[in-house]
Amino acid sequence: MERPSYQQLLEANVHFGHLRRKWNPKMRQYIFKEHKGVHLIDLNRTGECLDRAAQAMKQLAKSGKKIMFVATKKQAREIVAEAAQSVGMPYVTERWLGGMMTNFSTIRRSVKKMNNIERMLSDGNLTTITKKERLTLSREKEKMERVLGGVASLNRLPSAVFIVDILNEHLAVAEATNLGIRTFAMVDTNSNPNLVDFPIPANDDSSKSIALITRFMVQAIREGLEERSAEVREEATAG
Repeated sequence: MERPSYQQLLEANVHFGHLRRKWNPKMRQYIFKEHKGVHLIDLNRTGECLDRAAQAMKQLAKSGKKIMFVATKKQAREIVAEAAQSVGMPYVTERWLGGMMTNFSTIRRSVKKMNNIERMLSDGNLTTITKKERLTLSREKEKMERVLGGVASLNRLPSAVFIVDILNEHLAVAEATNLGIRTFAMVDTNSNPNLVDFPIPANDDSSKSIALITRFMVQAIREGLEERSAEVREEATAG
Protein backbone atom coordinates (compact mmCIF):
# COMPACT_ATOMS: atom_id res chain seq x y z
CA MET A 1 0.00 0.00 0.00
CA GLU A 2 1.42 3.32 -1.01
CA ARG A 3 1.02 6.10 1.48
CA PRO A 4 0.38 9.67 0.29
CA SER A 5 3.58 11.44 -0.74
CA TYR A 6 4.91 14.55 1.01
CA GLN A 7 3.63 16.60 -1.93
CA GLN A 8 0.14 15.08 -1.73
CA LEU A 9 -0.02 15.78 2.01
CA LEU A 10 1.06 19.36 1.32
CA GLU A 11 -1.52 19.86 -1.45
CA ALA A 12 -4.29 18.53 0.79
CA ASN A 13 -3.37 21.11 3.49
CA VAL A 14 -2.61 18.34 6.00
CA HIS A 15 0.13 20.55 7.52
CA PHE A 16 -2.11 23.44 8.59
CA GLY A 17 -2.68 23.40 12.34
CA HIS A 18 -4.50 25.86 14.57
CA LEU A 19 -3.55 29.31 15.81
CA ARG A 20 -0.67 29.21 18.26
CA ARG A 21 -2.88 30.44 21.12
CA LYS A 22 -5.09 27.34 20.68
CA TRP A 23 -2.29 24.79 20.71
CA ASN A 24 -1.89 21.85 23.04
CA PRO A 25 1.76 21.68 24.22
CA LYS A 26 1.58 17.86 24.06
CA MET A 27 1.60 18.23 20.24
CA ARG A 28 5.06 19.85 20.39
CA GLN A 29 6.88 16.85 18.88
CA TYR A 30 4.63 16.94 15.80
CA ILE A 31 4.93 20.68 15.07
CA PHE A 32 7.41 21.82 12.43
CA LYS A 33 7.21 25.58 13.00
CA GLU A 34 4.95 28.55 13.50
CA HIS A 35 4.03 30.69 10.51
CA LYS A 36 2.05 33.92 10.87
CA GLY A 37 0.65 32.81 14.21
CA VAL A 38 -0.40 29.37 12.90
CA HIS A 39 1.30 26.10 13.82
CA LEU A 40 2.44 23.96 10.90
CA ILE A 41 2.52 20.18 11.34
CA ASP A 42 5.71 18.26 10.51
CA LEU A 43 4.61 16.13 7.54
CA ASN A 44 7.55 13.75 7.98
CA ARG A 45 6.10 12.84 11.38
CA THR A 46 2.64 12.54 9.79
CA GLY A 47 4.10 10.07 7.28
CA GLU A 48 5.68 7.95 10.04
CA CYS A 49 2.42 7.90 12.02
CA LEU A 50 0.43 6.99 8.89
CA ASP A 51 2.69 3.98 8.26
CA ARG A 52 2.32 2.80 11.85
CA ALA A 53 -1.45 3.26 11.88
CA ALA A 54 -1.98 1.65 8.48
CA GLN A 55 0.05 -1.43 9.43
CA ALA A 56 -1.99 -1.94 12.60
CA MET A 57 -5.26 -1.24 10.77
CA LYS A 58 -4.38 -3.79 8.08
CA GLN A 59 -3.66 -6.48 10.69
CA LEU A 60 -6.98 -5.84 12.42
CA ALA A 61 -8.89 -6.20 9.14
CA LYS A 62 -6.87 -9.30 8.21
CA SER A 63 -7.87 -10.97 11.47
CA GLY A 64 -11.55 -10.23 10.82
CA LYS A 65 -11.93 -7.43 13.35
CA LYS A 66 -14.38 -4.53 12.98
CA ILE A 67 -13.16 -0.92 12.95
CA MET A 68 -15.75 1.77 13.63
CA PHE A 69 -15.35 5.12 11.87
CA VAL A 70 -16.44 8.19 13.85
CA ALA A 71 -16.77 11.73 12.45
CA THR A 72 -19.77 13.93 13.16
CA LYS A 73 -18.42 17.30 12.01
CA LYS A 74 -20.05 18.61 8.85
CA GLN A 75 -17.02 18.56 6.53
CA ALA A 76 -16.15 14.95 7.46
CA ARG A 77 -19.52 13.16 7.58
CA GLU A 78 -19.99 12.21 3.94
CA ILE A 79 -16.32 11.38 3.32
CA VAL A 80 -16.15 9.08 6.35
CA ALA A 81 -19.53 7.39 5.77
CA GLU A 82 -18.62 6.55 2.15
CA ALA A 83 -15.16 5.34 3.14
CA ALA A 84 -16.51 3.02 5.86
CA GLN A 85 -19.26 1.66 3.59
CA SER A 86 -16.71 0.86 0.87
CA VAL A 87 -15.04 -1.70 3.16
CA GLY A 88 -18.15 -2.82 5.06
CA MET A 89 -17.17 -1.17 8.34
CA PRO A 90 -19.57 0.43 10.86
CA TYR A 91 -19.66 4.21 11.20
CA VAL A 92 -21.18 7.05 13.21
CA THR A 93 -21.45 10.34 11.33
CA GLU A 94 -24.67 11.93 12.57
CA ARG A 95 -24.51 12.08 16.35
CA TRP A 96 -22.60 10.14 18.96
CA LEU A 97 -25.15 8.78 21.40
CA GLY A 98 -23.75 8.70 24.93
CA GLY A 99 -23.20 5.02 25.77
CA MET A 100 -22.92 4.01 22.09
CA MET A 101 -20.26 1.50 23.18
CA THR A 102 -20.38 1.42 26.99
CA ASN A 103 -24.11 0.68 26.87
CA PHE A 104 -24.07 -1.37 23.68
CA SER A 105 -27.05 -3.59 24.58
CA THR A 106 -29.33 -0.52 24.61
CA ILE A 107 -28.08 0.48 21.16
CA ARG A 108 -28.74 -3.07 19.91
CA ARG A 109 -32.32 -2.83 21.23
CA SER A 110 -32.80 0.46 19.35
CA VAL A 111 -31.46 -1.13 16.15
CA LYS A 112 -33.87 -4.04 16.64
CA LYS A 113 -36.75 -1.59 17.05
CA MET A 114 -35.67 0.22 13.86
CA ASN A 115 -35.58 -3.09 11.95
CA ASN A 116 -39.04 -4.04 13.26
CA ILE A 117 -40.50 -0.71 12.09
CA GLU A 118 -38.91 -1.29 8.69
CA ARG A 119 -40.48 -4.75 8.48
CA MET A 120 -43.90 -3.39 9.43
CA LEU A 121 -43.71 -0.64 6.81
CA SER A 122 -42.60 -2.99 4.04
CA ASP A 123 -45.26 -5.57 4.81
CA GLY A 124 -47.84 -4.98 2.08
CA ASN A 125 -50.41 -7.18 3.85
CA LEU A 126 -50.42 -5.07 6.99
CA THR A 127 -53.72 -3.20 6.87
CA THR A 128 -54.19 -2.64 10.60
CA ILE A 129 -52.22 0.62 10.66
CA THR A 130 -53.75 3.88 9.50
CA LYS A 131 -52.14 6.33 7.08
CA LYS A 132 -51.33 8.63 9.98
CA GLU A 133 -49.68 5.82 11.95
CA ARG A 134 -47.69 4.80 8.88
CA LEU A 135 -46.45 8.38 8.47
CA THR A 136 -45.45 8.57 12.15
CA LEU A 137 -43.59 5.24 11.87
CA SER A 138 -41.84 6.37 8.67
CA ARG A 139 -40.63 9.53 10.37
CA GLU A 140 -39.42 7.61 13.40
CA LYS A 141 -37.57 5.12 11.18
CA GLU A 142 -35.88 7.94 9.22
CA LYS A 143 -34.75 9.61 12.45
CA MET A 144 -33.38 6.35 13.85
CA GLU A 145 -31.72 5.44 10.58
CA ARG A 146 -29.83 8.73 10.49
CA VAL A 147 -28.27 8.03 13.87
CA LEU A 148 -28.10 4.22 13.90
CA GLY A 149 -27.91 3.25 10.20
CA GLY A 150 -24.12 2.97 10.23
CA VAL A 151 -24.08 0.54 13.15
CA ALA A 152 -27.16 -1.52 12.22
CA SER A 153 -25.08 -4.58 11.24
CA LEU A 154 -22.75 -4.40 14.24
CA ASN A 155 -23.54 -7.36 16.50
CA ARG A 156 -20.68 -6.88 18.93
CA LEU A 157 -18.38 -4.08 20.00
CA PRO A 158 -15.76 -3.03 17.43
CA SER A 159 -12.10 -3.87 18.09
CA ALA A 160 -10.97 -0.39 17.11
CA VAL A 161 -12.23 3.09 16.24
CA PHE A 162 -10.92 5.58 13.71
CA ILE A 163 -11.79 9.13 14.75
CA VAL A 164 -11.64 12.48 12.99
CA ASP A 165 -11.12 15.26 15.58
CA ILE A 166 -10.71 13.87 19.09
CA LEU A 167 -11.86 17.12 20.72
CA ASN A 168 -15.16 16.98 18.87
CA GLU A 169 -15.52 13.24 19.50
CA HIS A 170 -14.29 13.24 23.11
CA LEU A 171 -17.18 10.95 24.16
CA ALA A 172 -16.16 8.30 21.63
CA VAL A 173 -12.51 8.55 22.74
CA ALA A 174 -13.50 8.20 26.43
CA GLU A 175 -15.78 5.20 25.81
CA ALA A 176 -13.21 3.40 23.65
CA THR A 177 -10.50 4.00 26.27
CA ASN A 178 -12.77 2.74 29.07
CA LEU A 179 -13.44 -0.46 27.17
CA GLY A 180 -9.85 -1.03 26.03
CA ILE A 181 -10.81 -0.56 22.37
CA ARG A 182 -7.88 0.49 20.19
CA THR A 183 -7.99 4.11 19.01
CA PHE A 184 -6.74 5.59 15.73
CA ALA A 185 -7.30 9.30 15.13
CA MET A 186 -6.50 12.39 13.12
CA VAL A 187 -5.08 14.72 15.76
CA ASP A 188 -4.73 18.47 15.17
CA THR A 189 -2.42 20.91 17.02
CA ASN A 190 -5.15 21.80 19.55
CA SER A 191 -5.48 18.20 20.82
CA ASN A 192 -3.69 15.81 23.15
CA PRO A 193 -2.19 12.98 21.03
CA ASN A 194 -1.56 10.89 24.16
CA LEU A 195 -5.29 10.20 24.46
CA VAL A 196 -5.18 7.76 21.51
CA ASP A 197 -3.10 4.71 20.61
CA PHE A 198 -2.36 5.72 17.04
CA PRO A 199 -2.34 9.52 16.63
CA ILE A 200 -2.01 10.85 13.08
CA PRO A 201 -0.93 14.52 13.26
CA ALA A 202 -3.03 16.24 10.61
CA ASN A 203 -5.40 19.09 9.85
CA ASP A 204 -8.79 17.73 10.95
CA ASP A 205 -10.81 20.70 9.65
CA SER A 206 -10.05 20.56 5.92
CA SER A 207 -12.18 18.16 3.88
CA LYS A 208 -9.20 17.56 1.55
CA SER A 209 -7.00 16.53 4.47
CA ILE A 210 -9.74 14.35 6.00
CA ALA A 211 -10.38 12.63 2.65
CA LEU A 212 -6.69 11.89 1.98
CA ILE A 213 -6.00 10.40 5.43
CA THR A 214 -9.29 8.47 5.61
CA ARG A 215 -8.83 6.96 2.15
CA PHE A 216 -5.36 5.76 3.08
CA MET A 217 -6.74 4.07 6.20
CA VAL A 218 -9.43 2.42 4.07
CA GLN A 219 -6.77 1.24 1.62
CA ALA A 220 -4.99 -0.48 4.54
CA ILE A 221 -8.25 -2.13 5.63
CA ARG A 222 -8.98 -3.26 2.07
CA GLU A 223 -5.55 -4.89 1.78
CA GLY A 224 -6.09 -6.67 5.10
CA LEU A 225 -9.50 -7.95 3.93
CA GLU A 226 -8.05 -9.13 0.61
CA GLU A 227 -5.25 -11.03 2.35
CA ARG A 228 -7.82 -12.60 4.69
CA SER A 229 -9.94 -13.74 1.70
CA ALA A 230 -6.87 -15.15 -0.06
CA GLU A 231 -5.94 -17.17 3.05
CA VAL A 232 -9.49 -18.51 3.39
CA ARG A 233 -9.43 -19.58 -0.30
CA GLU A 234 -6.04 -21.28 0.15
CA GLU A 235 -7.30 -23.18 3.18
CA ALA A 236 -10.42 -24.25 1.30
CA THR A 237 -8.31 -25.49 -1.64
CA ALA A 238 -5.87 -27.31 0.66
CA GLY A 239 -8.77 -28.87 2.56
